[in-house]
Amino acid sequence: MGSWAKLKSSSWAYHTAVLSLYGFFAYCRVAEPFITPYLMGPNKNISGEVVTNYLFPIWTYSKLACLLPVFLLTDFLRHKPLVVVQGLFLVTNYVLLCFAPGLLAMVFLQVNYAVVTSTEVAYLSYIYSVIPIENYQRATGYVRSAMLVGYTFGASLGQVLVSVAELDLFYLNAVSLGTVSMALLISLWLPMPQRGLFFKGKKDASVGSSSHQTGPLGADRPEEAVMDKEEVGSRKEKMELDGSGGRHSWGNMATAGHLLWKSFRETYSSRNVIYWSLWWALATAGYEQIFNYVQLMWDHIEPSATSSIYNGAVEAACSLVGAVVAFSVGHLKVTWAVWGELALGLFSAVATGAVFLMALTSSIWACYAGYVIFKSCYMLLITITTFQIASNLSMECYALAFGFNTFVALLLQTMITLVVVDEATLGLDIVTQFIIYGSYYAFISALFLIRGTYTACTNQRNP
Repeated sequence: MGSWAKLKSSSWAYHTAVLSLYGFFAYCRVAEPFITPYLMGPNKNISGEVVTNYLFPIWTYSKLACLLPVFLLTDFLRHKPLVVVQGLFLVTNYVLLCFAPGLLAMVFLQVNYAVVTSTEVAYLSYIYSVIPIENYQRATGYVRSAMLVGYTFGASLGQVLVSVAELDLFYLNAVSLGTVSMALLISLWLPMPQRGLFFKGKKDASVGSSSHQTGPLGADRPEEAVMDKEEVGSRKEKMELDGSGGRHSWGNMATAGHLLWKSFRETYSSRNVIYWSLWWALATAGYEQIFNYVQLMWDHIEPSATSSIYNGAVEAACSLVGAVVAFSVGHLKVTWAVWGELALGLFSAVATGAVFLMALTSSIWACYAGYVIFKSCYMLLITITTFQIASNLSMECYALAFGFNTFVALLLQTMITLVVVDEATLGLDIVTQFIIYGSYYAFISALFLIRGTYTACTNQRNP
């Protein structure tokens, strides 16, 4: 039992395995590719206009309200409680979908799902607090692969249940309720990190202030290099005895605020990080908007009430492409610092064409193909972007950049939703919305084509 307890508390393999299991079951949402047909079908009987212009905007606004508090609470509470909250709200999400009738319940569902999606930051950043820097790259690959495999398996299973078994969409939500319930149970096994990145106990705060990580992904960690095992053990014992390991005084909060501000200035002091972050925020806002409303576009072209739907197969194909892309980027011998911004412009242009194809075609298969192309381009570029930003920042700075860029993207998405989608303003139809999204991506591609061409030419002249 002693060796098992030691494995649980100190082994990165245990942390990675539990995180990967949680990711698989949490993202194995069999019903998610079919959520719009389910809401508009006989089970909920909500019109397409209400879903588009009333329900879905509530999710966007609620997520914006949740994201910043969740980001701060994630580090303050040391990740695990927020991951458990995500699992709990996932269960509530599918209980509502299965058993709650009426439009008011579906409004509450959007708020509930906003908590689920905003707490993803706790899950995705958990590895920073429990896994040693030398294992970070491998652990990240395993955890993200588990998420993709879970989503692919769930989407594929959903498609089989719809097309082969011809089950009602209610049963897809019931199966999803089972998988996310398993994720909730697994989240309870996650070890509690000893400290956060910014909010630390008294001992950690004093050490952290003198050993701020520097270099790519915090590569230089002199404090850890000279601290022997006995010192670590005695320090941990003392923290457990005096209770300071998990408490946060006002002084520590002030230290955390100072560290946050210092990390923010350090993060965005580089022009390259600013340019990559700009693409991250702009492109992610557009991607999330298209991802949220693409099922409505598919239903517009070929109504699910009268036609066979293959949403699950398309999402499974996208996830497989995403896995291949993520693996391939790590093995490409490309100087992204030179050619990366040009790649952002070129592939954003391809994504722009794919969005216009989805908006203007009357063929469901052409629309499916456009979505696969668009999502593949985004997955390729967001992988390159996160790698480029992470390779030049410490752990604290990268975690802050992740949270801040995500917040800016959501802020932009909220503005788009408020102006284009919300019934209180323009309340545009789904085709017009996608034409606007295509124009939005055309602006992004033009911006980064110009910037990328300038950067590449400058580096060719002055290597």
